Amino acid sequence: MKFGLLGRGVLLAALVMFAAPVTTALTVTLVSSSVAAQTVNSIEVVGNRRVEVETIRSYFKAGPRGTLDPAAVDDGLKALIETGLFADVRISRAGGHIVVTVVENPVINRVAFEGNKKVKDEQLTAEIQSKPRGTLSRPMVQSDAQRIAEIYRHSGRYDVHVTPEIIEQPNNRVDLVFTIEEGGKTGVKTIEFVGNSYYSSYRLKDVIKTHETNFLSFLGGNDVYDPDRVEADRDLIRRFYLKHGFADVQVVAALTEYDPQRKGFLITFKIDEGQQYRVGSVDYQSSIGTLDGRSLASFSHVNVGSVYNAEALEKSVEEMQIEASRRGYPFAIVRPRGDRNFEAHTVSIVFSVDEGPRTYIERINIRGNTRTRDYVLRREFDISEGDAYNRALVDRAERRLKNLDFFKNVKITTEPGSSSDRVILNVDVEEKSTGDFSISGGYSTTDGALAEVSISERNFLGRGLFAKAAVTYGQYARGLSLSYVDPYFLDYRVALGLDAYYREQMANNFIAYGTKTIGFSPRLGFQLREDLSLQLRYSIYQQQVTLPLTLANCNNTIGGSQVGNNFLAFNPTPAFVAANGGNAFGATDTSGLGLFCFSDGEASLPVRKELANGATLTSAVGYSLNYNTLDNNKNPTDGLLIDFRQDFAGVGGDVTYLKTQIDGKYYTPLVADIVGLVHVQSGILNKIGNNELRMLDQFQMGPNLVRGFAPNGIGPRDINPYGTQDALGGTKYWGASLELQMPFWFLPKEVGLKGAVYADAGGLYDYQGPTTWAATSELTTPQNSNCIKPTQAPTATPGTCTGLVYDNGNTVRSSVGVGLIWSSPFGPLRFDYAIPLTKGPFDRVQEFKFGGGTTF
Repeated sequence: MKFGLLGRGVLLAALVMFAAPVTTALTVTLVSSSVAAQTVNSIEVVGNRRVEVETIRSYFKAGPRGTLDPAAVDDGLKALIETGLFADVRISRAGGHIVVTVVENPVINRVAFEGNKKVKDEQLTAEIQSKPRGTLSRPMVQSDAQRIAEIYRHSGRYDVHVTPEIIEQPNNRVDLVFTIEEGGKTGVKTIEFVGNSYYSSYRLKDVIKTHETNFLSFLGGNDVYDPDRVEADRDLIRRFYLKHGFADVQVVAALTEYDPQRKGFLITFKIDEGQQYRVGSVDYQSSIGTLDGRSLASFSHVNVGSVYNAEALEKSVEEMQIEASRRGYPFAIVRPRGDRNFEAHTVSIVFSVDEGPRTYIERINIRGNTRTRDYVLRREFDISEGDAYNRALVDRAERRLKNLDFFKNVKITTEPGSSSDRVILNVDVEEKSTGDFSISGGYSTTDGALAEVSISERNFLGRGLFAKAAVTYGQYARGLSLSYVDPYFLDYRVALGLDAYYREQMANNFIAYGTKTIGFSPRLGFQLREDLSLQLRYSIYQQQVTLPLTLANCNNTIGGSQVGNNFLAFNPTPAFVAANGGNAFGATDTSGLGLFCFSDGEASLPVRKELANGATLTSAVGYSLNYNTLDNNKNPTDGLLIDFRQDFAGVGGDVTYLKTQIDGKYYTPLVADIVGLVHVQSGILNKIGNNELRMLDQFQMGPNLVRGFAPNGIGPRDINPYGTQDALGGTKYWGASLELQMPFWFLPKEVGLKGAVYADAGGLYDYQGPTTWAATSELTTPQNSNCIKPTQAPTATPGTCTGLVYDNGNTVRSSVGVGLIWSSPFGPLRFDYAIPLTKGPFDRVQEFKFGGGTTF
């Protein structure tokens, strides 16, 4: 409840401001000879209202003979003061008796908070110790004021002031009011590094979580000073150096200073890098007679000559210890030892395998999971109650629990069990919100403006399931999708995914036709290793082409009738139209054959054939292999990512093919925070059986292969100058890119801007889709063959028509360009400007490309 000034009225004189702890005044008047003869029951209590007399007497402990000596009286006095029940305690002697005079502390009637807008009353109430109907303790009130201030400081408000006030009420009751001046958030103005020479300060700012305040900081929170986060940053810096060969590194201190003029904190990390080491030798030893240490060498990630990597060393120890357990040595412990050669800057590593203590897990206690089911946590353990205690498996379980992203904190501790060979595992977690509701917006030169509304839950029903529903609506793309993932299908470490979707792609500046697709795809995911995963999938979807009537009205047969369901059986050229009395580009037709269709353009033959065939059903099975050693999936600077996939269509449905694709990216740090990227990709589409490949099944390429070209701007194309000249796609493609990504050193790191220069090359060729109409519906009248090639002038002498005329050259396309990459608070944004160096005669160029989006 909030208290206003008017409500206090005349009680202002009774307000007590807590500027310093109150010291209880005590007066003790004792006569040793008289006191010694007193008993506990002879103590007289004066001034008590709520506390019983016997309760007060119980704090005085009589000696062996039942009498009180001066020491006992003194101990009783101290014990009464420590209870916090009394504002004053006095001991005196009257008429041969000990008299204890007490002044009881008031009872708290209400606890209220004023001025708090950023922190709710409920959170503050849970943190303080002073409670309604409890006894008022001035030291406790001071402590509560400090607790409230700490809550605000942890949220970055270091300018907070908390003033406790007491309002007296009748019957020795009081109202306790905490008046809070919250102040503004206290940001981090500068982050400096001292002692670093191998890695620049700019690079180290990528490692830590704390960021400097900038003009976009209001969209985030990592610029707010948090001492716990700063301390965690020290460990992140140390682990970063250890991963890159600096075995002697020390982060000596993280100095923080508040600058009242800038109203923010200045943070300085003092680093002693030491020397970078390489691995000089690797040896394996075992004190277990039946276990050869060298037999575990294949599980080591440490190689001679490589840069020393403490993370790889830890991973090696874990995998070797787990393998020893699988071989029947559950108590084996693998200990690494490193001997430094300071002159050669090498480390000789010895993995020693020894028999550890025979300890068993008595019980696994799960605590703090108020929403998540117990079995969701337990299934992340490869050990259970009764198994041998294996620290490597426990560490792996803790890492898995953290990776679930269901909890704010995860900590696994041990305590002794019921006997010396038993241990109890305590798993303490703190739940966090796992549901997301987002409204996303974006714009790209390909898809135009796009908006998406989605709702997702990573821990659905507390069972560790993932569920998501999303609706997309944009200028050229619309759709609906539903997704569901069970990461432990049938209690195995196999992820089952189900996806249902509807997508509508509309005609735009790059394609003259639209498509509608509705489909369903179940999949199974297997984590083969930490860096290798396999996915098996089945896809079934129905797809059809949509076209405006104006682009599909050259479908008159001689005499104006249709041929079956094939609207496009007659494919006249402008020359044929003119030769037969029609006006190819006007609205008059003297032939009576309906031959003025080219006046408003016409889609390519394969597109109109897709339209004529109606909805097509594709049923395909496939798999993907993914190898990932990236150091950071969102902003990688080192590592390799390879994705290989194959899909076979023909498990029922209307089409058959085998599609194979591979995509590889390799990142490596160069000099001065510059990151190099090598990107290669390739694909091939194979025809299976006698079914014709559809145009929609061909690969379509543009800036996703070579930047500087329009979407669908590369490869085989219909070259009829009087039609829409649609891209036909191809059955083979390859691409290679070299890119350098570099920061803008003159800008604050927290802005998230970096530049890129690149060179791309690639090709798309070998169109194998429809080029003529099927024999069952193709017209063979003399008039239909009386046409010319579209590359000739309309007035040329009519010749023999060969069907679709298209460019199918295998020209190598190449370009160079620059890019701007922004990891903005609005989401990832990228701007590219590329100039084609080589191109095909009918390719379409788009030098500028922009794409990005956000969630709000």
